[in-house]
Amino acid sequence: MLSKGEILRALAQWNRAWDDHDLDGVMALFHEKIVFENWTGGGAEGKEALRKAWEPWFKNHGDFRFRGEDTFVDEEAQKVLYEWTLDWPSNEAGYQGKRERRRGLDVMHFRDGKIIRKSTYCKTTLEIDGKRVKLAAQ
Repeated sequence: MLSKGEILRALAQWNRAWDDHDLDGVMALFHEKIVFENWTGGGAEGKEALRKAWEPWFKNHGDFRFRGEDTFVDEEAQKVLYEWTLDWPSNEAGYQGKRERRRGLDVMHFRDGKIIRKSTYCKTTLEIDGKRVKLAAQ
């Protein structure tokens, strides 16, 4: 079982890997049996399946940045709520390539010192060119 401090240090290392667009570094914190669900309802089960799902995203979206806004750690339950903002080129119809800001939340469960479950949620409105834009249906 990880202490709260150990969880926060692991998340700091994980965030640095995201900032560096380092897929290997991001994957290092995941358990072999990771279950991941993203904001579109898609997902992956198992570390290799998640890596395969994320490889194209890392290759095609090199200009992204996550900024942590708030983190809540439940040490006893080994769970984390991580609130973030994503800044990246938009894929939304009519806004392709423009800078988009998307806010969301990750719910992460740890087992054996690694993330075993990660569910990602995001708001249904985005900010593009200083305007609020409703998220298109996926």
